[in-house]
Amino acid sequence: MMRRTFDRFRHTRFSYAAMAIAVALGVATGAASARDVGAPSSAWQTLQATGSAQERHESSAVVIGDRLYVMGGRGDRALQALDLSTRKWSTLATPPLEVHHAQAVAHAGKLLIITGFTGGFPDETPLANVLIYDPKVDRWTAGATIPEARRRGAAGVAIEGDIAYVVGGNAKGHNNGYVRWTDAFNIATGEWKELADAPNARDHFHAVAMDGRVYAAAGRESSHNTGESFSRTVKPVDVYDIASNTWRTLPSPIPTPRAGTSAVATAGKVLVLGGESASQKEAHDEVEALDPATGMWTTVASLRQGRHGFQAGQHGGSVIVAAGSANRGGGPELNSVETLHVELD
Repeated sequence: MMRRTFDRFRHTRFSYAAMAIAVALGVATGAASARDVGAPSSAWQTLQATGSAQERHESSAVVIGDRLYVMGGRGDRALQALDLSTRKWSTLATPPLEVHHAQAVAHAGKLLIITGFTGGFPDETPLANVLIYDPKVDRWTAGATIPEARRRGAAGVAIEGDIAYVVGGNAKGHNNGYVRWTDAFNIATGEWKELADAPNARDHFHAVAMDGRVYAAAGRESSHNTGESFSRTVKPVDVYDIASNTWRTLPSPIPTPRAGTSAVATAGKVLVLGGESASQKEAHDEVEALDPATGMWTTVASLRQGRHGFQAGQHGGSVIVAAGSANRGGGPELNSVETLHVELD
């Protein structure tokens, strides 16, 4: 059975039968802060399912077809799939090694881990190879070798066409190895290409690609070896233009600085979800939306359960989050799934 989540959402809950309710994303705010959209017409809903979902954090998740694949996390964690039609969990082929701090991506019906960590805190080892899972045959294979000088984990990864853009990350686990690197990985050919460095180093965040641009929001400069594990959060939002290989920083920083976030592009907006920071013990439940057209931020319905170290996905018109940690640091680990239906513009 899934762990019961704590209802920290402060507004009216709507019928569970709808699974998730519409969310308004189009209200602009001031340059440096977000405000509530107003009387909410939406709420996150906990998705009840049968079967056993493993508790985990620093995990990855992607939607392929009608299945949500959840994998990785610290320690021995199985690959599991949630059938979103039947709401039933199943356990699949075991990953070839421990994998965590990886933003997974889906491409051509396969799950790809293009960068990430393995091993224990705080000196985690970056992955040496891309990992590929094929749901059709339930099998993992090793993909292209990652150039040794560009290996890191806790990076943002976003896809445009056959190219995966790898942004930031940390080359020294949780120590002060945060980088400004940007790389392009050609999924079809296995080639890596170094691109222009981002204006700001950051790790523990997720990147989003939309309309020829890659967005890097939230994250931190992890520096456990100097006693700054959580405090060096990154406020500026950086945007990479793929065509010109150039970066710029938006005038409006993220309203709630935090790391361990996930991010998705939906309804023409960039959503940044959850996270952790030095400002509070509990994981963040904030969900904030950036409008790329205006550069302005809005707040969206808060997660029912604050969480960090997870990955969000999309299925139809819904955003889905799974797993994570309920408090800053390593626990308690979660296995709950939440959904929010998004009204498209």
